[in-house]
Amino acid sequence: VQLQASGGGLVQAGGSLRLSCRASGGTFGYNACGWYRQTPGKQRELVAGFRSDRSTNYADSVRGRFTISRDIRANTIYLQMNSLNPDDTAVYYCKLFRLGRDWWGQGTLVTVSS
Repeated sequence: VQLQASGGGLVQAGGSLRLSCRASGGTFGYNACGWYRQTPGKQRELVAGFRSDRSTNYADSVRGRFTISRDIRANTIYLQMNSLNPDDTAVYYCKLFRLGRDWWGQGTLVTVSS
């Protein structure tokens, strides 16, 4: 399984970005999956995800601003990020749990300027 993340970039505070993550060699389907982010010196943290029961969960810091979605036919998950602030600056990774293990995308950098 390969995950290809895209959509990162530089945006001003208050702006929006939409991240995409497309799977190949496997499918997202309704498996548990999500978006994580990491900054230097910190652990990777969950931003938003789909659980195996199809419910969603969000980090407190992004709830109400970020929305995770997926297109089953396109084999892609998305992260719509609104009202971005400098604290959202990080490398964002997508993850899929399938066949008993985690599969990670390569990461896409999001930089929010103040």
